[in-house]
Amino acid sequence: MRIGVMFDTEKPFEEMVGQVVGLRDAGIEMAWSSQIFGYDALTALAAIGREVPDIDLGTAVVPTYPRHPVMLAGQALTVQAATGGRLTLGIGLSHQLVIENVFGLSFEKPARHMREYLSILMPLLEGEQVSFVGETLSASTFGPLQIDAPPPIVLVAALGTTMLGIAGRMATGTVTWMTGPATVESHIVPTIRAAAAGAGRPEPRIGVGLPVHEPAGNMIVDIGGGTCEIAIISLAGIVFSRSLRVGGDEFDETIVAHMKRAYNLMIGERTAEEIKIRIGSAFP
Repeated sequence: MRIGVMFDTEKPFEEMVGQVVGLRDAGIEMAWSSQIFGYDALTALAAIGREVPDIDLGTAVVPTYPRHPVMLAGQALTVQAATGGRLTLGIGLSHQLVIENVFGLSFEKPARHMREYLSILMPLLEGEQVSFVGETLSASTFGPLQIDAPPPIVLVAALGTTMLGIAGRMATGTVTWMTGPATVESHIVPTIRAAAAGAGRPEPRIGVGLPVHEPAGNMIVDIGGGTCEIAIISLAGIVFSRSLRVGGDEFDETIVAHMKRAYNLMIGERTAEEIKIRIGSAFP
């Protein structure tokens, strides 16, 4: 297992370089960059990699729709040449809202898009000529790309079975974000491993991105007749739970007593239950 850290791409460029220097000096093995609406991740990694040796670099992730795979292959190999082969290329579909509203492109049949994208991208990264015609993408190069650099590791962002299958059969592996350990163990790992094995490919690499610097969770309160169950869930698991001997029946009795005392109204148990449900639900 290797440990990497995402650096903040919203900082001025010199500060980004300083962050990566700090990660390297702290013994971190990889520095990861996102690709949102700030710096171009691959350009930034090429520049940072020239200044900061002895740490691997990765994207998590570059959206595929806005960049033709021939162009992305050239960019990725350029980073490889600039950094001495230290790039892990993470790519992904992004989100329908972004692709359709920001870029004005169709998000129809994203799995087909990724299959066709990898059919062009992967051979180019391996130094091959490509001639491919698909439903959404096509490419016909005059020969291999004229860039002397090793192919990068290619990770495809995936969670569902279909996308994990594509990643296992066609790429080097997958990368996830905010997916809990239980899901990684029970679903991500066996699904992508089976796909890679079925295609005769090496065991896939799996990158797991977790917001370890932001301790966040959700609290769930289940009010029963005689007890109240409380649990805090984080990263797909229960990290704390407690059962209190305070239940819904006691709440109902308190509501009945309050209505009689404050409004001189007599209500029954059913009405008290309805009041409790209507005004007692809490939302974040």
